Amino acid sequence: MIDRRSLLKTSLAAMATSTFCPRLLLAATAPTDQRFVFIIQRGAADGLHIVPPIGDPGFAALRGSMLPSLEGARKIDAIFSLHPALAQVGQMFADKQALAVQAIATAYRDRSHFDGQNVLETGGRQAYAEKSGWMNRLLSLLPGSDGKALALAADVPMALRGPLPVTSYAPSRLTAPANDLQARVARLYAGDQQLSGLWQRALATRSLVGTPDAESGKGSAELGRVAATLMTPANGARILIIETEGWDTHSAQAGRLAGQLRQLDALVGSLAQGLGPAWQQTLVLVATEFGRTAALNGTQGTDHGTASAALMMGGALQGGRVMADWPGLKQNDLHEARDLRPTMALESVISGAIAAHFGIDPVRTARTLYPAQADLRVVPV
Repeated sequence: MIDRRSLLKTSLAAMATSTFCPRLLLAATAPTDQRFVFIIQRGAADGLHIVPPIGDPGFAALRGSMLPSLEGARKIDAIFSLHPALAQVGQMFADKQALAVQAIATAYRDRSHFDGQNVLETGGRQAYAEKSGWMNRLLSLLPGSDGKALALAADVPMALRGPLPVTSYAPSRLTAPANDLQARVARLYAGDQQLSGLWQRALATRSLVGTPDAESGKGSAELGRVAATLMTPANGARILIIETEGWDTHSAQAGRLAGQLRQLDALVGSLAQGLGPAWQQTLVLVATEFGRTAALNGTQGTDHGTASAALMMGGALQGGRVMADWPGLKQNDLHEARDLRPTMALESVISGAIAAHFGIDPVRTARTLYPAQADLRVVPV
């Protein structure tokens, strides 16, 4: 049964943040200038099309009909290019502020979205074995063990769930409450220290973010602006997660994926612009639960696979490159004769990137983020 006090706390948070999802949790302040953003690609993004190995002769043999959609792709090295829809990210590559990791995968080796996303977010060896997320465990590594974390999502994703508190916001199209109503609610709870404090923090956040223009058609860029606004202040969020959907491209992949990547590009570009000088202290990771088949199916799409690609961006990143132990695309090189073979562990790369970004011991970082993977080898980034 929900008691009166719990109902009041939920209601006041909903009114104060009516342009977002009505969920507001308390969070502490992180005494660090470093910022980390994790963008999840839910649905198994096709890394072979995002960072296409055009220089590998096997690519054309498997995906020749998709080559026209890659016209104008930015060449990164002799093998790899970047999808042309990632224009702003491509400029980050040119500025040495972005890198890609190819043929990468988590410890998960089956092809269920739910199980794969759980492993991606919890860092376990198998689905549902861990009860907290690796990003929540990351908070314990920050100075003072009280990092402020934020999820731009309708609910707190599994990656951020755990014993340390986080905050969650998501855009909404509900009408904003009248100023008079807000003032009356403030007077109503003025005598309650807990509820009054929660209300004032909600109002302060709403004032900081402003009203997102949900009808502008620029939702992804707006989301990047909101994220930057919440991370820029001295007492703002330092750990942030953004969920993106729609990466399950079983049919008509070329056009659908281009649209997805344009939205991702707008999000990252707006985030970088909004952060301004703080971009130099920011690391962005884009990753998915698993990849897709190396060959196209009968509907010009791809089915659930294994290895994919991850992207990293940031002002201080030593980028402009692709990290890969490239397995090749010949039939004998494929995983189970159908998928790009994974040759690098996503957990190893995340551990190395986080350790370098926050100045933490790599071994301690890996053991904290991925306690179920005691033999994890940290990959320097």
